Amino acid sequence: MAKKKAVKGFDFGNFSASLVLKNMPFVLFLSFLAVIYIANAHYAEKKVRQVKELETDLKKLRWQYYSIQADLNFDSKRSEVVKASAKMGLKPSKRAPNKIIIKHDN
Repeated sequence: MAKKKAVKGFDFGNFSASLVLKNMPFVLFLSFLAVIYIANAHYAEKKVRQVKELETDLKKLRWQYYSIQADLNFDSKRSEVVKASAKMGLKPSKRAPNKIIIKHDN
């Protein structure tokens, strides 16, 4: 007859429902930890997806900002301002601007 093997004091031959019921609080605790572990993994994956989405949005907004800034820098050059003001009938002055100095009498 074959000899039953024991693993560190646990005899597989005496495995019964009473053993499971006796350790039910521990089994429930392990089940609870497993559920928490799975929920935490799902939560972390959701946050990673949100971060990736926000990074792509930020990248798009940054490129839009740089594009608008470049357009503004181009449109505010003196030659472009002269072209835009010529449509309104304004012409650039041919003489240098005058400096106004106010002397205070004290």
